[in-house]
Amino acid sequence: MDNKDHTTTRRKFIKAAAVAGTGLMILPRCTVGGKGFIPPSDKVNIALIGAGGISMHHLSEIFKLDDVQIINITDPAEYWDNKRLNRPEGGRRPRKKAIEDHYSQKTPNYKIPEYEDFRVMLEKDKAVDAVICCTPDNTHAYISITSMRAGKHVYCQKPLTHNIWEARKINEVAKETGLATQMGNQLHALDTMRQTINLLRSGVIGTVHESYSWVGATRLQKNLTGYPADSMRVPRGFNWDLWLGPTPFRPYHEAYTPFTWRDFWVFGNGSLGDFGCHDMDAATWAFDLQVPESVQIFPAGNGASREVTPFGEIGHFYFGARKDLPPYKITWYSGGLLPEHPAVLPRSVKLSSRGAMYIGEKGIILTNGGASGAPEIYPESLRESVSAPSQSVPLSKGHHREWIDAIKGGEKAMSNFEYASKLTEITQLGVLSLRMGGEKIDWDAANMKAKGLPEADEIIREPVRPGWEMA
Repeated sequence: MDNKDHTTTRRKFIKAAAVAGTGLMILPRCTVGGKGFIPPSDKVNIALIGAGGISMHHLSEIFKLDDVQIINITDPAEYWDNKRLNRPEGGRRPRKKAIEDHYSQKTPNYKIPEYEDFRVMLEKDKAVDAVICCTPDNTHAYISITSMRAGKHVYCQKPLTHNIWEARKINEVAKETGLATQMGNQLHALDTMRQTINLLRSGVIGTVHESYSWVGATRLQKNLTGYPADSMRVPRGFNWDLWLGPTPFRPYHEAYTPFTWRDFWVFGNGSLGDFGCHDMDAATWAFDLQVPESVQIFPAGNGASREVTPFGEIGHFYFGARKDLPPYKITWYSGGLLPEHPAVLPRSVKLSSRGAMYIGEKGIILTNGGASGAPEIYPESLRESVSAPSQSVPLSKGHHREWIDAIKGGEKAMSNFEYASKLTEITQLGVLSLRMGGEKIDWDAANMKAKGLPEADEIIREPVRPGWEMA
């Protein structure tokens, strides 16, 4: 029986099963092709790993795609009561219900299995083609690498990894496996982002030597000075040990999770780690920035320590010349800090709490609202010289659509792991400086070393618990 006949038989069986009211029967992909092969006419079977707040965004986007379906859910927590955080409920049970309710509109009695441990899911559910990882930062690399080694295409939230070594390793495994990958810096696909890239490359503001990026984000828990001194009882239905993943064990406390894990260096990466892969993306992309030669980021405000993230950040990334492009500097701010108002920008134009500004020899481009803002050129007289800039970067079909098309044999997604690992390494170098109290990092990229700072090694490649190795 050839693949065409096999596919037809498979489709008839699935249709018959659905009509019979038994729900959708999912068969392994190997029945219609080799490992990783997904015919354009077939649905892509996705496993959702992580049931926190961002998972609902991914569900809403995947639900829009007719050739994709979520076939299971994995999370160490059955349920999160997020009232104290004024956030919607989370956990695998609420997400399982949302998935089943959506697909049951077309497939009566659609049911999916739930798992506590994604490794068990990969072992048991052979129908999975791809995974979406939306867990805390400290488990991104382990989940992505393990999934790729199991032959699954991977979409992972930003930042791609929790440290620099992981960024290098995840790129290595992505290249080895040849699977379709995408990092969840969704702004990468926005029309406004790509318009900004095209304008920057058009030369309308002249040669650009530097840019500023700023976000209003700050630490969530204001009174923290370090790890909680006490411990608490683990909530029912929550596997705390599994949630920790590669991170060395520590007793449970509600200060750590859900969501507030971002305040602790062992789990998150502060505001820079949270937003750097969004808000330094345009400069990195437009000017083909490689990893910086040096970085120095200072904590702003009181309360920062080796254990908890600061209230704000300010500092610089210095990049060397690339081909025919000059050296470049990015200045980063968070926690409400803003750059100076440039003379060329009218006083009536206020800087928003999040934005980016690109400084050229002739003028500036401002994007209020981060990468999501439409690019504005100043002085306004330069706008008269702008015809339609060449589309060096085409508009996107959609962030998740790019990844699904890549799974089906199309072009690579634009924020695939090769690009995303570089953007993550840039971001993590700033985090490294922050975690070391504002030390200047002179970066030896070839050897993955901070020159003259051997104490940085344990942050560049963090220790992991036995059984969670990624080598």
